[in-house]
Amino acid sequence: MVRILLATSTHELEDLVKRAIEGETSAELVLIARSGREAVRMTGELLPDIVAVELCPSGDDSAETVREIMITAPTPIVLLSHRDGSQLGTISARALEAGALAVIPAPAAHGMPLEKPAVEKFLSTIKAMSHVKVVRQWRQKVHGGRGAKDQTLPAARTPIGIVAIAASTGGPAAIRSILKDISADFPVPILIVQHMSNGFIEGVAASLDAAVPLTVKVARNGELLKPGTVYLAPDNCQLGVSGRSRLRVSDDAPVNGFKPSGSYLFGSIARAFKGESLAVVLTGMGDDGTEGLRALRMAGGKSIAQDEKSSVVFGMPKSAIGAGLVDLVLPLESIAENITAIARGRNEPEGETRT
Repeated sequence: MVRILLATSTHELEDLVKRAIEGETSAELVLIARSGREAVRMTGELLPDIVAVELCPSGDDSAETVREIMITAPTPIVLLSHRDGSQLGTISARALEAGALAVIPAPAAHGMPLEKPAVEKFLSTIKAMSHVKVVRQWRQKVHGGRGAKDQTLPAARTPIGIVAIAASTGGPAAIRSILKDISADFPVPILIVQHMSNGFIEGVAASLDAAVPLTVKVARNGELLKPGTVYLAPDNCQLGVSGRSRLRVSDDAPVNGFKPSGSYLFGSIARAFKGESLAVVLTGMGDDGTEGLRALRMAGGKSIAQDEKSSVVFGMPKSAIGAGLVDLVLPLESIAENITAIARGRNEPEGETRT
């Protein structure tokens, strides 16, 4: 039985969740928190298996609620959206960086009965996320991010021409952690596939751009690749490259169910950049990225995977490591340093090497 604490100020969302769980023997709605403060208190008192927090453009700050729960009573948290995601992108980005696992749509109701596929997806996601291991977070002093864009490192030869990153559950926080430690004069472009619900990637890009030294944007088809720039895959599109100079954003088919797909991205850069490719597989459920790494490794490219201890979900990295397709297995805090060292032609800092 998965015990769910719902944090919402709206009776509409409460009704949707109650109707989705009604008759479900493996899930229980334990209580409703009407404010962020109540959600933090109830989480500590009731110890639910998962907390579902409404994404709301006004009122309590969803990110602050998530942050306080992760500090005082670490519990899996998902963000529930039942409004236009484009209005909530920045809010969702802050909450994901604070420790929420994912943004998921509330069960849809285009009429009296809820849509069965939407209910099934909602319940399966809630159940899966409730089993994710989470770690306590600690209060940190706030440091200015944008000022870091002025920092530079000495120029150096570039033995790789591109970096590609794939992430899923836990990815937004991991990506932010990596990008904040890479300087603005990074010599090559970085392309990222992050699995998440539609409507939120623009907000994630804007939030990252304001917080890290690099320029971060959502990729546009045909755009010129620039060093020191991070390109995020748009909603429901495949991200790759066209030759060695331009982005390719397409409506190509999903790869193993994923669109955007890390495997699609890795395969694309392997064809264009061959041995000058570097792929990074971060925390996430499933095995996206593994198939693409086969092509990348055959082309002579390098690869890094996040280690189990620092991963929120050790699915994607585990798959890549188990397939023997990873050069370095690293804790999250060491990945930026290694990416920079490889890009600048220095010997990689020490990590667990896989051959």
